[in-house]
Amino acid sequence: MMNQPGLIRKAIEELDNVVGTRRLVQESDIPKLDYVKACAREAFRLHPINDFNLPHMSMEDTVVGNYYIPKGSHVVLRRQGLGTNPRIWTEPLEFKPERHLNKTNGSNLDLGYPTLNAITFSTGRRRCPGLILGTSMTSMLFARMLHAFTWSVPPGHSSIDLSESHGGTTKAKPLVALAEPRLPPYVYHLN
Repeated sequence: MMNQPGLIRKAIEELDNVVGTRRLVQESDIPKLDYVKACAREAFRLHPINDFNLPHMSMEDTVVGNYYIPKGSHVVLRRQGLGTNPRIWTEPLEFKPERHLNKTNGSNLDLGYPTLNAITFSTGRRRCPGLILGTSMTSMLFARMLHAFTWSVPPGHSSIDLSESHGGTTKAKPLVALAEPRLPPYVYHLN
C-alpha cells in the first residue's frame, strides 16, 4: 500500500470516518471497515503466509478443473499460483483491494475465500476453524497500524521492495518502513 499512497489515504479515510481520531480501533469497529479488510485480503492473495496449503487426500475419484484425480491421491495447492492466476484474476499482479468489495456487496467481509480462487485460511467443508479469529486478529492489527501511524518509505528509497525469494513467499529483502504517530498522544496511553 505504501507504493500506492492513494490506497493508504482511502483506508485512513474509512478509519477516520468509522473510528475518528480520538480513540484506537476497537473490535466493534471491524465489521464497518470493509475497505481495510479488503486491503488485508488482497495482501494475502498476492503474498500468502505460506506457499502451499496442507495436503489433502481425495476420498473418491473426482474431476476438478478438467483434471482427473483418482481416489487416494494427495492434493497440494500452491497458494500463490491460485492468487495470481490470470484466468481468475484481472491484472493478477496488481494490488487492487476493490476487487474484493465488488463481490461482497457491502457485507461483512472476512479474509477467507469460499472458492479456490485463492487460499488464506484453507477452504472447503473443513476450512480453518480459526477463520473468524484469524480475520478478527489480522483486521484489528492491520487497522490499528494504519490508523495509529503515518507510514512512509525510508529516506533514499523510492518504494518498498516486495521482491520474494526464489520459489517461495519469503521476502528477498527485509521490509523497512518508517512509522510516526498520527493520533493525539493521549490515545496511545493505556490505563
